[in-house]
Amino acid sequence: MSSDLIVTGATGRLARLLRPHWPDAIWLARGKAWPEGRGGTILNLAGVTNPTGPLEDNVTTAAAAIAEGARRGARVFLMSSAAVYGAGDQDFAEDAPMAPVNAYGHAKARMEALPGGAVILRLGNVAGADALLGRARGEVVLDPVGPAGPVRSYIGPATLAGVLAHLFGTADLPRILNIAEPPPVSMGALLDAARLPWRFGPARDGAIPRVGLDTRRLQAICPLPPADPVRMVAEWRG
Repeated sequence: MSSDLIVTGATGRLARLLRPHWPDAIWLARGKAWPEGRGGTILNLAGVTNPTGPLEDNVTTAAAAIAEGARRGARVFLMSSAAVYGAGDQDFAEDAPMAPVNAYGHAKARMEALPGGAVILRLGNVAGADALLGRARGEVVLDPVGPAGPVRSYIGPATLAGVLAHLFGTADLPRILNIAEPPPVSMGALLDAARLPWRFGPARDGAIPRVGLDTRRLQAICPLPPADPVRMVAEWRG
């Protein structure tokens, strides 16, 4: 990936996983000035996931990326989240109503409403950048839903880097794209692939059994292999 790509949020977990795949990109941390230049691509990863943090940063950082894109004539991609959909048993397509169930999802929904023509990427979980694998300490406790815990849409970091590079080079894209590998996978399967111990905890109000993304729109642009927990873990650790 060339220096025509500017990526914000350089110190975040996702950026740290993508950086080895794009060594020539320009990586911007908070407070750093935009580089000089015209054209190119801006990928906005900057934002806040911690529910106790300043979640409105998800909106303000995206607005800054849109403004800079307009100034330099760059294409802008905003990283959103499957959290805008909420919970449900189906795999959410991009035209499904947004019904976020937490403050982070609401912040991302406000981000998506910004004017400016940016491409919105609704990302599932990324192996290693997520709370499950990326923060695992000791035995992991899962909600007792399904045979192997909650099910989520995931993607490996190397696969994600390839998908994003493909999208950056594709001229005509839908305004909104789900980003994940089909089909969704269980958390237990991922922990088993990572050889991390886990068990079921007690039943919990508010547990979300499944958040899946319909990726047919993405597959028509950039075909992906079936989701494989072993490969995803290898991409994270590799």
